[in-house]
Amino acid sequence: MVSPASAVERGSAPLPARPELPATSLSNGFHQPDEGLYTGGQPTAAQLQQAASAGITTVIDLRQPNEDRGFDEATTAAGLGLNYVRIPVAGAAGLTAANVQALQAALTRSNGPVLLHCASGNRVGALLALLKHQQGASTEEALQFGRSAGMTSLETQTRTLLEQDDAR
Repeated sequence: MVSPASAVERGSAPLPARPELPATSLSNGFHQPDEGLYTGGQPTAAQLQQAASAGITTVIDLRQPNEDRGFDEATTAAGLGLNYVRIPVAGAAGLTAANVQALQAALTRSNGPVLLHCASGNRVGALLALLKHQQGASTEEALQFGRSAGMTSLETQTRTLLEQDDAR
């Protein structure tokens, strides 16, 4: 695993503000850790339709290409007018500086509310914790943000990376 320290300069500008959707727009297991940012596990085609109808403009998928989504997510998203970005994150080994940088870039390029997902939300939360730390959050604040976005079993590895970054 590579420390995310070189990916995004500590204290970099926060992500651009995104409009918030109505509270009931994205239910069924999705989290809202920040304004205009919705996170969770693999959405169904119907949930992508719901997301598009609710105003989501971008879907960021952290799953590996070989993971079964149950449908062609990229084609479905495009058909709904959604921007679709894939950043393959392979569990703890995917918690890299390059993936943090790719996520930062994708979020910065988004032009509205974002749905960020993996299979369960675990990778989403871990990568967001690393990004939050690079934006100046303490280790505990970053971990709390990651948990609010869905991080579970990757917390130990994420904490280790954050503490290694703090020690530099």
